[in-house]
Amino acid sequence: MENLVHSAWLLPFIQERGRDMKKISYSKDVDALLIELSDKSIAYAEDDGQVILHYSDDDSLVLVEIIDFRRQMSEKVVSEMLAA
Repeated sequence: MENLVHSAWLLPFIQERGRDMKKISYSKDVDALLIELSDKSIAYAEDDGQVILHYSDDDSLVLVEIIDFRRQMSEKVVSEMLAA
């Protein structure tokens, strides 16, 4: 799987899917960015290191969780994403 944390992939993803997103939130306590895409219940998750993809029973992507978010992104990218 491609490294989803790479800013060249993540920022365009947020800009493209922005209209479909339910909520983007950042947890400073655990340095995690949460991108909610659906209100569906989470059935399972796939862990790819710093990225956890949460899916529903029908295999729809529900939530993207990025761990150690600020350590992996430049301040410019962080500011742009949190402003989106």
